[in-house]
Amino acid sequence: MADTEPPKDPQQPEGEAAGPSKNELKKRAKEAEKERKRQERLAKEAEQAKAKAAADVDYSAQRYGKLPLNQSKEREGRPRIQISSLTPSQEGQTVFFRARVTASRAQGSKMVFFNLRQKTDSIQALVVVSPEKVSKQMVKWAGTIPDESIVLVEGTVQLPLEEVKSASIGNVEILISQLFIVSSPESRLPFSIEDASRPEAEFEKEDTQFARVNLDTRLDNRIVDLRTQTNQAIFKLQSAVTDLFSSFLRAKGFTEIHTPKLQGAATESGASVFPVSYFKGQAFLAQSPQLAKQMCIAADFERVFEVGPVFRAENANTHRHLTEFMGLDLEMAFEEHYHEVLELIDEMLKSIFRGLKESYSKEIEWIGRQFPADEFKWLDETLKLAYADAIKLLVDDGVEIGPLDDINTENEKRLGRIVKAKYDTDYFIVDKFPLELRPFYTMPDATNPILSNSYDFFMRGEEILSGAQRIHEPALLIEKMREKGIEPESMKDYVDAFRLGCPPHAGGGIGLERVIMLFLKLNNIRRASLFPRDPKRLQP
Repeated sequence: MADTEPPKDPQQPEGEAAGPSKNELKKRAKEAEKERKRQERLAKEAEQAKAKAAADVDYSAQRYGKLPLNQSKEREGRPRIQISSLTPSQEGQTVFFRARVTASRAQGSKMVFFNLRQKTDSIQALVVVSPEKVSKQMVKWAGTIPDESIVLVEGTVQLPLEEVKSASIGNVEILISQLFIVSSPESRLPFSIEDASRPEAEFEKEDTQFARVNLDTRLDNRIVDLRTQTNQAIFKLQSAVTDLFSSFLRAKGFTEIHTPKLQGAATESGASVFPVSYFKGQAFLAQSPQLAKQMCIAADFERVFEVGPVFRAENANTHRHLTEFMGLDLEMAFEEHYHEVLELIDEMLKSIFRGLKESYSKEIEWIGRQFPADEFKWLDETLKLAYADAIKLLVDDGVEIGPLDDINTENEKRLGRIVKAKYDTDYFIVDKFPLELRPFYTMPDATNPILSNSYDFFMRGEEILSGAQRIHEPALLIEKMREKGIEPESMKDYVDAFRLGCPPHAGGGIGLERVIMLFLKLNNIRRASLFPRDPKRLQP
C-alpha cells in the first residue's frame, strides 16, 4: 500500500517547521511568571526563616534563670553592695546585690519594672530589651518572677527621669543586665506587703478598694508581716533601745548579768507564775530577775543590769499585756537615798529618748506614715508627782478614787492626759506608792509606814517601769513576807543573802515592748513584740 502524506499548509513556506502558537506562548509566559513569583516567595520565606532562627537564639540565656541550690560549694568572692549606699554620683557604675522583689510590673513586651528591697530600703529597677545583653525571652521571664522572691541582680546605676516616690531611694535606679532567682515562695502569700504597709486612713475612705490586714492575720503570718518597712523599722528601734540602755549603764559602772529563768519559788506572788515540771519536782519560770539582782548586790556587785525574758501568768487580754516580754532590769546600791537610783533611771530613759530621736529619725518617720502619732515629748527636768498629788489631779478631774486606791489602766491614761494638758509632757514619774500596792520586798516610807519608797515611770499615761528601794534587813523582810502570806523558808536562799550583810539598794524593771509601743504610739503591744505570747497565742 502506498504511503500517504498529510496535506500541506498553503500558508507555510516549503522547508520551514511550524512554530508555537500564540496560545502556547501565552501559556509559557504565564508559567514563567508563576515560577518567578514562587522563587521570590521561597527566597522571602527562607529569609524570614533565617531571621526567625536568629530571633529564637536567646543571647541572654546565661544572664537569667533560677540558681541551683546553694550548698556552699564554692566562693566567687565578688563584692556585693547595700542599696542604701547608692547615690547619683555612682551613675554608670555596675553593681551586684541580693534583694527581695516587693512588686513588679510589665510595660509591654520589652520592659519590666521592679521594686526591690533590702530590709528597710527599697529601689526601682528595670529590665529592658537591648542588643546582645537583654533578650525578649529574658524580659518575658522576668515578668513571671513571683513577688517576695529573693533575686541576685547585676545592673548599672542610672538616674531616673523623675524621682521615684514608690521607693525609699528615689534619686537612682538600676538598669538590670543579669537577674537570677535565689529563692521563691512555694505558695501564694496570705497578703501583700503593700496591703500590710498601708496606713489605717487608707481603709477609712468610702471608695477604698484596698484589703485591710487585721492584727490576728498579721500575727498568724508573722514572717510575711515582719518584712514590711514599718516592722523592719520598729525592730530596728527596739534593738537601739537595748543598746542605748546597756551602753548608758556600762558607762555608769554597771555590770551586765544573766540570771536563771528557772526558779524554785515565785518572785512576786504565787498567782502569776508558770509552774513547770523539773525532774521529780516543780520549778517556776522567772517573773523577773528580782531575787538574783538583789543577791548580786549582797555579793558586792554594787550595780547590775540585765536584758532578758520575763514570764507573767496573768490572764490579761489587753492592749498592753504579754505573758512573755523582754525586761530591762537594773539594781544599784545607793549611798544615802533611793532617789539616787530614781534620778539615774530618769537620766537613762531620757538618754534613750534622745538617742532614738537623734539617730533614728528616718525610721520614726517611716513608722509614723502607717501609725501617725504626735511627737513624743519630755521635759529637761522631769515632772515628779507624789502618789497623793497624782490622786488629787484625778479627783479634781472628776474621778472617784480614794487616797490609797490603786490607779487602774483607765485612770492611768486619764492621768497622762491631765499631765500632758497641764505640763506638756508625755513622760513623768509618780513616787511614794501605798505600801499595800507593792511587792513584799518594798521598803516602807520612813515617816509614813502606810506609804513606800517606790515609784513608777509613765509614758503617754501608761506605766513602763516599776521600781523601789528594797528591804535589805532580814528581820523586816521576813515580817513583810509573812504579811503577804509568803513562808520565808520557801525562799531561804534569798533571805539568807541579807543575813550576810547587804547595802541599801533600789532598782526597777522596764518592759521593752511597752517603751517601743508608747514612744511610737503603736496602740497594741503585740506590734512591738517579735513573736507575741499572750493567753491566747503560743504560735508562731
